[in-house]
Amino acid sequence: MLYRKLFKPLTDRLVAGAGLIAALPIILLLAAAIRVRMGSPVVFRQVRIGLDDKPFGFLKFRTMTQDRDSHGNLLPDELRLTPFGRFLRASSLDEIPQLFNVVMGEMSLIGPRPLLPQYLPLYSAFQRRRHQLKPGISGLAQVKGRNAISWEEKFELDVYYVDHCSLKLDLRIWWLTVFAVIKRDGISQRGHVTASPFLGSKRGASTAGPKIAAGAENK
Repeated sequence: MLYRKLFKPLTDRLVAGAGLIAALPIILLLAAAIRVRMGSPVVFRQVRIGLDDKPFGFLKFRTMTQDRDSHGNLLPDELRLTPFGRFLRASSLDEIPQLFNVVMGEMSLIGPRPLLPQYLPLYSAFQRRRHQLKPGISGLAQVKGRNAISWEEKFELDVYYVDHCSLKLDLRIWWLTVFAVIKRDGISQRGHVTASPFLGSKRGASTAGPKIAAGAENK
């Protein structure tokens, strides 16, 4: 309990702050490259759900264009994801802005990945327990298959982490995260840019699917 309440949030902010300072040249270089290749804005901001079901502004480097059809609607994600955007996702460099979320106390370095608010009504009581800890830049589900595993498996791993959060487990996840980034495993499900939308499960959640707009960058 002391680790969760005191040591983990303090360490998160210190490490994230130091990481932002160390990564500043990379941040500026990537921002310039995105601005030239895809225009502005450079940073993609989206509402996600954090601790205790509270929404916050989730940050990522932009990986998609804003190309639209003749009716003004955004084109499908797979048509707007650029080769440079694929590189950013594959290397996880698009996640760097989330260090700001950590410094601001909205996220943790390790925890369940923050998901879209449209999913809240679809969770079972068990699945909703993933919000008992701050969401993380990396997590147990990310090192155990990322987008290649089912939503149910992700939620099982998320709740397991909530129940077993410790310094030892966090260090293990960070170590596995390094290998996952190098191997680039599980970046997307077959047939999807990242993963298919969560439509609810058979264990007590609603079966009504959420309306996910194009450009969700659900990762």
